[in-house]
Amino acid sequence: MSSSRKLLVVNVAGLGWELVSRHQPPAGAFAFRQAETAFPAVTCTVQASFRTAAPPRDHGMIANGLFSRRLRRVMFWEQSAALVVGSRIWESVRQAGKKVGMMFWQQSLGEQVDLVLTPKPIHKHCGGMIQDCYSRPQDLYDRLCRKIGRPFNLTHYWGPLASVRVNHWIVDATGYIIRSPDLAPDLLFTYLPGLDYDLQRYGPDHRKSFHCLEKTYSDLSNLWKNADTAGYDVLIFGDYNIETVTGGPVFPNRRLREAGLFATRTVQGRAYPDFFTSGALAVADHQVAHVYCADEPAARNAAEFLKNLDGVGEVLDRRAQDEAGLDLSRSGDLVLVAQQGFWFAYPWWTDRREAPDYATHVDIHNKPGYDPCELFFGWPPMSVSSDASRVRGTHGRRGPRTGIAWASSLAFEEQPATILDLSHWVKGSWRA
Repeated sequence: MSSSRKLLVVNVAGLGWELVSRHQPPAGAFAFRQAETAFPAVTCTVQASFRTAAPPRDHGMIANGLFSRRLRRVMFWEQSAALVVGSRIWESVRQAGKKVGMMFWQQSLGEQVDLVLTPKPIHKHCGGMIQDCYSRPQDLYDRLCRKIGRPFNLTHYWGPLASVRVNHWIVDATGYIIRSPDLAPDLLFTYLPGLDYDLQRYGPDHRKSFHCLEKTYSDLSNLWKNADTAGYDVLIFGDYNIETVTGGPVFPNRRLREAGLFATRTVQGRAYPDFFTSGALAVADHQVAHVYCADEPAARNAAEFLKNLDGVGEVLDRRAQDEAGLDLSRSGDLVLVAQQGFWFAYPWWTDRREAPDYATHVDIHNKPGYDPCELFFGWPPMSVSSDASRVRGTHGRRGPRTGIAWASSLAFEEQPATILDLSHWVKGSWRA
C-alpha cells in the first residue's frame, strides 16, 4: 500500500458470499471475492478476530453474550474494549504517530484509538430512553449532528423499526470524518449494520432483502467514491452469511427446564431464571449456544438431554471445543451448534403467562440470550413479538455455504482465503 494513502475498513453485517454471488453490484462498481469467516460467525467474535488478527481461542470473544460464572449473570452486548484480549492490528500505526478511528464497532469503549463513535443511550429511571452516542473527541457527535442535520436514530439501529436507513447516517458521518483534516484518521474502521435486519426478518431470498442489498451497494459506492477523493484506499468485508431458516427455532432452555436443570423463581406469576441454583443454562446466540453447567454430572445430563433435541447439529464437549478453537474459560461446558436452517432461541417457558416482563420489550442487556424477535412488532401495540417462527434468516454455524464477501481498491499479491488473512494483511501493510 502506498504510504501516501490512508485506509478505510468497512464491515458490512450479513454480507455473505452466497448472497453477493447471486446479486452482484452494478458493473464498474467493486468486484467481490470469497473468504471464510470466524467461528462462531457472529458480530462480536468476527470483529474481535479482525482487530486482533487472532482466533477466538486467543482474543476470548466467543459470542455476543458472555456468562460470568462468578456473578452468575449473562451479559450481552457489553462494550468494554478490555473484553477483547490481545494486541491490536493497528498498534504499529499509532507507534508511528498515525491516527486510528473506530465507528460503530462493538467493544470500542476504552479502546486505544484516537477517534471513537458508538451508540450509548441513557436509560431513564422513569422509563424511556435518551438517544445518544459516545464519542471521542467529546464534541465529535454534536459536530456530526450539526453537519448531517439530524441526530443518529437508535430505533433504526435495532428493534422493530430497524432498517437499512441506519447506514445512511453512518455513511454521511464517515464521509465527513475522512474529509475533515483535523479528524481524518490514517486507519478508520466503520460498520454498516443495515443489511442484516431484513435478511433476518424475511430471509436471503426475499425481495425486501434484495432491495436492502441494492441500498447497501449504493451506500458502499458512496463511501468508495468519497474515500478515493479523500485519499483513502478501501477494504470492505462481511462478517457472516445469513442462511434461510427452514427448520425453525430450537429451545434448549425449555429442554433443560423439563429435565430439572434450568431453575426458575416465580415473581408475580412470571418465571424468572435462577442462575444461582440452575444445574445448566444455555446462552443462545443465533446458531450457537454456550451451555454452562454447575458440575460434571450436570454437564453429562445436559449433553444427554440436548443431543437428541431436534435442530441440534453438534454438541461440543471440552475436547471438541479444543478442536474448534473454543476451549477457554469463557466458553460453555458444552457448545451447541445448530443444524442448517435452525437457530437457538433463549426462552425457557411455554405458557405465555410465565414470560418475564422483558420478553415483549426491546431489552438487549437483560435477556439472557439474543432475541431476533425484537425485529418485529407484537401485541399489544408498542410491544415486540414473542413469535420465534417469524424469523426467516440466521447465521453463526460452521460448515458449507458460510463464506463471506470482501472487496478492496487495493491489489493483493496473494488472495486472502480467510478473514484472518485480510486482517493480517491490514496489519502487515503498515509495518514499514
